[in-house]
Amino acid sequence: MQQDKQPDYHPVVFRDRAAGYAFLTRSTATSDRTIEWDDGETYPVVDVEISSESHPFYTGKARTVDTKGRIAQFERRYGGGAGESSDGSGAPGGSGGA
Repeated sequence: MQQDKQPDYHPVVFRDRAAGYAFLTRSTATSDRTIEWDDGETYPVVDVEISSESHPFYTGKARTVDTKGRIAQFERRYGGGAGESSDGSGAPGGSGGA
């Protein structure tokens, strides 16, 4: 492989500002901003919006959908359950016959 075609792979700090969490890893990402890490070295820092510390799936704070409420709202809006008609005949369409 040609060495001049390989990307610069170096240590970078990724910082999640929402959670106040940062981690050091290796990446090809670059940044003009730097941060002094716990080991005393200075590394480029890349700010991210979501990491495993703030993502609802990983934190266990994911929203659950209230399906009973949605079904009740649908039935109130459109009436009755599936397959029932408004005349009580049980036939789809509600006319009760031809």
